[in-house]
Amino acid sequence: MPVESAKVTSSRSDQGYILVMLLALITAMGIFLTMALPRVATDIQRDQEAELIFRGEAIARAIRLYKAKTGGYPLSLEDLTKIRPRIIRKLYLDPMTHDGAHEGEWDLITAVQPGASGDTTGLPIVGVKSHSQKDSFAVYHDKTLISDWTFSAADNLLAIPGAAAATGLLPALTGQTGTATPGLTGTALPGQTTTAPPAAGKTGTSEGLDLSAIPQGVAPTQGPPPAPPPPAPPQPQN
Repeated sequence: MPVESAKVTSSRSDQGYILVMLLALITAMGIFLTMALPRVATDIQRDQEAELIFRGEAIARAIRLYKAKTGGYPLSLEDLTKIRPRIIRKLYLDPMTHDGAHEGEWDLITAVQPGASGDTTGLPIVGVKSHSQKDSFAVYHDKTLISDWTFSAADNLLAIPGAAAATGLLPALTGQTGTATPGLTGTALPGQTTTAPPAAGKTGTSEGLDLSAIPQGVAPTQGPPPAPPPPAPPQPQN
């Protein structure tokens, strides 16, 4: 009996020792994971930002090619996949939005500002951006808020930042009236007028005067030059 009792006691002691070791190992792993998770999350977001830049620029490039092939901008991103030969590998999703109301959806940049409802259906698309409101680790075009990263095939169209000239779109936007957008040059919309700046080296303006015929460096004048004053009468001699 004493021998069997000693064996039982030894077995229970070993089990208790193993349990303590397991608890210590679990605690150490928890501490390690707590310290490593922020770095893992940072690395994941950095990879997502790099993927966002790749996908956004691919879509902007495809929109530019679509414009060159068809003469107009697409009305939906799906239109980019209908061009042959293919101008984009596939219709990429936004890698920064994995959940919520905008899961995988792009925030569309259109050539015409949408109405109060924000509905962009049927409007010509010139680019995309992410719905994510996160602060970025990377800096893209001097922007550190991800939703400010714009991937556009049009340059400064209606104050929208991007890349590439968009003045070829203006003749297609018929039926619009008003004052031309400051800083936007090209063909004026119906009902709008544009004023060309004076050529270099030419000064002054005059109604009805053809400034193009004036040599550079010569100021335009109206009418003949004024006649010289009459000579003074001779003074009497003493």
